[in-house]
Amino acid sequence: MEQPISKPKWEAKVSTKLANASADQIWPFLEDFFGIHKYFPSLAASYGIHGSNGEIGSIRYCEGSSIPSQETKDNKERSTVISWSKEQLTAIDPAEKSLSYEIIDSNTGFHSYVSTIQINKNPIPAGDSTIVGSGDEDGGRLGCVIEWSFSVDAVGGWRLEDLVKKYEVGLHRMAQKMEDILNNSGEGKTYN
Repeated sequence: MEQPISKPKWEAKVSTKLANASADQIWPFLEDFFGIHKYFPSLAASYGIHGSNGEIGSIRYCEGSSIPSQETKDNKERSTVISWSKEQLTAIDPAEKSLSYEIIDSNTGFHSYVSTIQINKNPIPAGDSTIVGSGDEDGGRLGCVIEWSFSVDAVGGWRLEDLVKKYEVGLHRMAQKMEDILNNSGEGKTYN
């Protein structure tokens, strides 16, 4: 009996630093599993299709343009085909400010995709002249780091380094948008 040939697995982690926001301020954005389109560039929409927002097992539908759909790649043309995925929340830990999800269906060619997003506290020492921003939270340290790791079967038509670059750019833009919302809200409590 022939053994099935397994695809190589791609794994990577990207991160970005936020100088003007604490992990406690950023967590509510990411905890809003169904509302990620409000902060993530190139996602036109996301909404819940199963379960309650933030509940393990809940499923969100996402659509956008960052990752081309398999139909677009196969036709070698830009079209009006929207890239979409259905993503299931598999773990959430508010104390650790971490969540994990998997793609359960999509038209992007992603198979066996699992991802974790984690917010780490206070990476920036107070008075660090290389970072713009100031603050004195948590003993003179302000800021946080968002880490986004993923594992996926190798995706046809892609190189891992190109996919990692898309994640880096997307995460950086998402973090900037979150910081901007906090800076414009006065207290950092309004997330819509």
